[in-house]
Amino acid sequence: MTRLLLCAAFFILHSSFFISPAAAQIGDHRSEFAIGVSGGYVMSNVNFKPDVQQTLFGGMTGGVTFRYTTEKYFSSVCAVVAEINYAQIGWKENILSLIDEPVINAETGIAEEYQRRMNYVQIPFLARLGWGRERKGFQFFFQAGPQMGFFLNESTTANYPLDKPNMDLRASLVVKQETMPVENKFDYGITGGIGMEYSHPNIGHFMLEARYYYGLGNIYGNTKRDYFGRSNFSNIVIKASYLFDIAKTKNDKIK
Repeated sequence: MTRLLLCAAFFILHSSFFISPAAAQIGDHRSEFAIGVSGGYVMSNVNFKPDVQQTLFGGMTGGVTFRYTTEKYFSSVCAVVAEINYAQIGWKENILSLIDEPVINAETGIAEEYQRRMNYVQIPFLARLGWGRERKGFQFFFQAGPQMGFFLNESTTANYPLDKPNMDLRASLVVKQETMPVENKFDYGITGGIGMEYSHPNIGHFMLEARYYYGLGNIYGNTKRDYFGRSNFSNIVIKASYLFDIAKTKNDKIK
């Protein structure tokens, strides 16, 4: 129920920014469309319950971006953004003993290491507010919205036999996730971030952004009969984007 309320609250906020002002004809109208590409680095983990000790898993992300700017409302430049991204996300286990030392596997004689990489197509829909220059100069922006993810495939990297982990020394005895394939192929959640944009009228728009994603779905079943009560993603994304204008508003007052 809490997750449904969070989703509903966001959509109400989204509508307040971009539907109500437009309907009331308030603000300085814009009708600008830009398209481009982006790429960056994702640091992710999975919030398991029961807990699984982890460090952040690092992967790449990249895709295409579409932006439609609707108006300038007081000092805020309002836009909607949609992206289609390929992302490498997952989790990397931090396998430690009760005294916080690496666990040595009896079969291999080396410290146990495990990580799972999952490849997704991620599609965020973002409401964006910007402050600063639109045509030439710098603009600070904030954007947030819902995101969908579609599972493609996965791969496991481990340096020990998964059927023979060292259970005698491990501080955590939760190992079920190491051999379980992804069950839920559809992911969804809320994402938001801040960034800086530099625009040039003849070249385009260059952006650098930091973004956080919190998954509301789970990769495994979470009923009373399932092993995990929770298995949702958390992602931190650092990305750079370049957009070029397809359509621009004819207004000499826009700076």
